[in-house]
Parts: sequence; structure tokens; C-alpha cells
Amino acid sequence: MYNNSNAVELVFPTKVIKRDGRLQDFDPAKITEAINKAFSVSGEGNYSESLSLTQKVLENLTNYMISKEIKIPKIDEIQDIVEDTILKSNFLNTAKEYIAYRRRRDKIRESRGKFIKELTDIVKTKDTENANINGDTAMGKMLQAGSIAAKRLCEISLKKEHIDAHNQGDIHIHDLNFLPFGTTTCLQIPLKKLLSNGFNTGHGFIRPPKDIKTAAALVCIIMQANQNEQHGGQSVSALDRDLAPYVELTFEKYVKLLNDLEYNKNIEEKAWELTEKDVDQAMQGIVYNLNTMQSRAGAQVPFTSINFGLDTSRAGRAITKYLLLNFEKGLGKGETPLFPNLVFSMAKGINKEPQDPNYDLRLLAHRVSCTRLFPNYSNQDSTFNAPFFRRKDNPQIIGYMGCRTRVIANVAGEEVTDGRGNLSFTSINLPRIALEANKDINKFFDILKERFILVKNQLLERYEIQRNKKVKEFPFLMGQKLYHNSDHLSPEDTIEDAIKNGTLSIGFIGLAETLVALIGKHHGESEEAQELGLKIVSTLNSWCQLESQKHKLNFTLLATPAEGLSNRFVDIDRERFGVIKGVTDKEWYTNSFHIPVEYKISAYEKIKIESAYNKFTPAGHINYVELDSAPIGNIAAFEQLVNAAFENDCGYFSVNFPVDQCLGENCNYIGIITEEGCPKCQSKKVRRIRRVTGYLGIYEESLDGVNKDSFFNKGKYYEVKNRTTHLKF
Repeated sequence: MYNNSNAVELVFPTKVIKRDGRLQDFDPAKITEAINKAFSVSGEGNYSESLSLTQKVLENLTNYMISKEIKIPKIDEIQDIVEDTILKSNFLNTAKEYIAYRRRRDKIRESRGKFIKELTDIVKTKDTENANINGDTAMGKMLQAGSIAAKRLCEISLKKEHIDAHNQGDIHIHDLNFLPFGTTTCLQIPLKKLLSNGFNTGHGFIRPPKDIKTAAALVCIIMQANQNEQHGGQSVSALDRDLAPYVELTFEKYVKLLNDLEYNKNIEEKAWELTEKDVDQAMQGIVYNLNTMQSRAGAQVPFTSINFGLDTSRAGRAITKYLLLNFEKGLGKGETPLFPNLVFSMAKGINKEPQDPNYDLRLLAHRVSCTRLFPNYSNQDSTFNAPFFRRKDNPQIIGYMGCRTRVIANVAGEEVTDGRGNLSFTSINLPRIALEANKDINKFFDILKERFILVKNQLLERYEIQRNKKVKEFPFLMGQKLYHNSDHLSPEDTIEDAIKNGTLSIGFIGLAETLVALIGKHHGESEEAQELGLKIVSTLNSWCQLESQKHKLNFTLLATPAEGLSNRFVDIDRERFGVIKGVTDKEWYTNSFHIPVEYKISAYEKIKIESAYNKFTPAGHINYVELDSAPIGNIAAFEQLVNAAFENDCGYFSVNFPVDQCLGENCNYIGIITEEGCPKCQSKKVRRIRRVTGYLGIYEESLDGVNKDSFFNKGKYYEVKNRTTHLKF
């Protein structure tokens, strides 16, 4: 087939050396196939010419083997000869296609090699990218393995400029491991709709509940079921409002029962007493279930948030009261619950002032926050929330999710809270741009615009995958009509009509380090830096608004909740730019627009400076202050902090302080545990709870240095260790 009378005598190798050193049979037909594939793209030749070129390749290979005195050539050597032969035959476009083909194959092999190494490493190490996933468990490691496989798939299937920008640290594509499957991030679950109509998790229809205990149990099941179809968190915008009807059903049940028993005292008073006991048990069930129910193959509990506090009815107030009391009690040994992330919604005329009907519940919320870190606080009266909350037609409670996510404005449809969420988000490495600009602010904004466009296009590439998914691929989220505007969709329909109402968010990290790199000071140190910081963030927000109108999709700016990202960017930048004081000299970049955690500043000044950024980050934001200890019994001072935040137009506020628990045998002391050990039993084993990205996370350590077991990654661990206090109690 490959011989003719005019050809040199061919010395066919019987074997070739693969890239991993193994031997493989030599097959000339593979050369013909590769050349023919290149011809099919370039249009310069056909199969007959592929055979002719293969003959020339074999002749050149023979001459090469003779000149080099080798009997078994390497794969790369043969491919170099193929490439050279095509070029010398003047098939230039075909040569380009063959070279591109080689590069694609090299990329696949490189990805496969990384994949094998990373799978091997998983067995030896734990995942610390997410502080609430137990990477030690078998299922946790299986999740990591699947994550690595998906990331390798992205490397060979996404646009090169996008994956290269991610790998090089210009941007960070969050939840990259879920990208090929088209999952969305999070949702404000339409709880009222599901409980009123009933639902199906795949194994039978669940009827609407008839009492509060059943309704509360179903809340947890709904959150767990939907968590399995999204890669982010699950939230309820108004638990008190949505569960109030089932409190009343329970009350009516007890009234009927007492009447049937011919109870001879105040029936309604007794019925309400019994109802409150059921509400108490129901709320305890929510706290316990959401800290124990597993999702995602059993490696983590659902990331849940519950907004509440605005319902002034007797039933709604009971939900708020007993949810707070049960969270205050903690778990079985007094541990602080990590979930749900409680968000106490606040509004004038409802719970902000002493004369308001739910003001007593506000004080109870503060009491709980003073010991358990939660609840956080949302401000319905901020300049950017009030237009939706206070509007006459269809007013909306602005629900926040634990990490900080906020969804309300909508260029693609109705501006509602429930049934909507973030689709995906990608963050820009701001300090990298500042370092590249080398103190030239105009150049900084030029590069920033380029990165913004890059991220916008990357989000659109991901959206193409998401919008073409079918309803049947998300049988609960879409099949049970949780997503806004999904009611008319059938199983074979794509989900675009629904998810176009979600948000595509562009995030940023390290504003503080960016300002230091540009002008030598961050926004906590200088008014000039604050003005520049606000210009940077407001510019990004205005670009998002323009793209939203252009594409009729909700591009929104997010104050990134950096967890795994906090040290990833700085590690890459330190290697490229070296150690730069105030920029790359730590193990982390500062979250979004926050003032550096180690910088000493008063609580009220920090609140004032950071709150100015909230209105420019409509996709989500959070402000916090750090206390030296739990402000137990100092509710008035805590109230002043919350008031100060809201007076400065903050949308979402929290307070941090150390929560430590002794792990010594039969101790369980909860308080501050210094390096000297537990003040009660002197044990050196400690469980520490700290807020990361809006959620709570834990790390355990032995103060004698023998052992440290942290779900935090390196960046977050050192960031937590270096936090300074802004107010002392």
C-alpha cells in the first residue's frame, strides 16, 4: 500500500515509543488518518493525497532513522516529520490544521496527566476550598474527584481565552466543576407556593401540610431536595410569613379538639398554649434538621438561609420567637449551629423602633446574636431596597442569602424575590490589574474594562450551556416549578424562559490591595483612596447596567464572597510580581471592598466607609465589625451598632466575635479559649467557630501544637488568625 518501485527501501519500525515511555505497535494508517482529517478541514486535499503524503512521511522517517541510527522512533519524532512533510508539500493550511490538532491532543494529554495526579493526591489530602465540606469522608473525596474531572473537561471544551484567564489568575470562574452540567447557583425558594400546592421529590406526591410541625419538616426537605440540583445555597425570603398559615391551622385543630373534649376553661387560651408548644418543637426541628440533613452525596449539609422578622401577626410572631429561642439553645451539647444562616429583616414601622409591633423580637434577635453570631440583619429601608419593599404594587421583601447574595431588579421580567437566584458568577483579580498598571490609573481603568468584557463574555458562554438544559434535567427545581416563570414549561422544554430571570454576576476581590498598589494607601487610611475605590466599584456597576440593557440579561456586580479564592490569586501574583508590601505580603487578598482585617479602625468608621459600597454592589454585599468577645448582656450596645450600619445605608450587616468550645472530655465549655487552654478544665483541644464569606465555619486545633484540623483553606485560616477587633466589650 505504501510501497512503489520508485521509493527508497523503507525501513518500517515495528514499534514506537509513547510519551509515557511504553512501546506500541507502529501503524502507518494512523498517519494517513491524521493527514486526511487536516485535509477535510483545510479543503486542500483528499484521501488519495493523504496516502501520497503518507508515502513521503515514511520515506522521510526511514532517512531519519538511518541518519540517527535508531530502530524505535518516538511519537513526537514521527509527528515532527509529518508536520515537516506537509509544509514542504505546500499544503500550508493543512499544516496549520495539523499543528492545531497536535496542540489539542497535547492539551488533552496534559489535562489527563493532571487529572491522574490530582486523583492520587485526593486520597492523601482533604478539600479546604469550601469550609463546610468534610473532605476527609469517602463521599467528600468522591465529590472532589468528580470536581477535578469536570474542571479538566472545562479546560478542553471552553474558549481558550476564558480558561487561560482563569488558570493564569486574571479571573476566577467560581464553581467551575459544575459548569459543564449547566447547574445554577442559588434560589430564594417560593415556599408559600410549594406548601400550598404540594410537591413531588421524585418518589411520590407530598400533600399540603395541615399543621406547623409537618410544614416545618417539609421546609427542610424542600431545601435539601433543591440543594441537590444547584451548586450554591438555598434561601427562604420570609419564613414567618410563609409558615404563619400552618400555625393558624394548628391552633384551629386544638380549638376543635378542646371543644370535642368539652374543655370547660378558656378554650382559645389553652389552644394557643398548645399551639406554641408545637411551634417550639417545629422550630427546633428546623434547627436540628438543617444541621444534620445531608446533600451532595452525604458530604455536606445544605447551605441554607432563612429571612424572617417582618410578620406582625400572632402566628408569624410565634415563628420568629421560637426560631430565635431554639437557635439560642444551640445543638445537643450546646454547640452553636452553623445553619441555617438566620437573617433578621428590619423595617421602619415594623421592628426598628420601640413603638413598633415587632420591636421586642428585634431585641430578642440581638440577644441571640450576642451569643450565637446569627442572626445577621437586612435593611429593607436602604436607598436600594426601599424602592422594592415600599412600592404600592406588589411590594417585595428583599431576602439576602447567607454568603451575601441579593436578587431583585430584573430587565428580563417581573421584579420579585421568590423563585429567583444567581445563575453563576466570576470574579476579577483587581490587585493584578493594579500591579500591571504600575500606578498609572488611566491604564488601570483600560485594563479593567478589558477584564470586565472578558468576564461578561465568559458568563455568556456559561449561560449558553445553562439555557439549553432541559426541564427534565432538574426535576425538582424546574419540574416542580420552583423557578420564576417555569410554570408553563414541559419536561422536554429548555429552561431559558425561567433562568433569564436570574442574575449573571461579576465579582471582584482585593480593593484594598488594589488601592495600595495604585496610590500607596487603602480606603481605611485615606479619603483619596476611598474616592478612588468608589470610582472603581461604581464604574464596574455602571458597566453591568449597560450590558444588562444590551443583552436583556441581569448582569450585576457582586462583592465577592472569596473563600478558596482568597489565597489563590495572591499566590499567583506573588510568584509573578514578588513580595510587595501591602499587596502580596500576606496569604490572602481582602474580601471585595472590605478594609483589611488586620487594620486597626473603629467600628463606626469601618461601617461608614464600607457601607458606601453597598448601593454599587446590587448582586450582594455584607458589612461586619469584629468584637473582642461575645457582647452577652449588652444588647443596647449591639443595637447601636446595627442602627449605625443602617443609618449609613448598609443593606446587610453582621457582627463577628470569637466562639470557642472546649473539646476536653465531659467539659463542653463555650466562651473564649486563649492559647493557655480551657479556663474550666485546662484542655488544649479547641473547636473554634468563625464567620467566613457570610456563613459560619469551624476549625479544631490542639493548642500544644500537636494537631490542627481546619476546614478553612490556607488563606482563610491566616486571615481569621490576623483579624483585629474594632470594638471591645
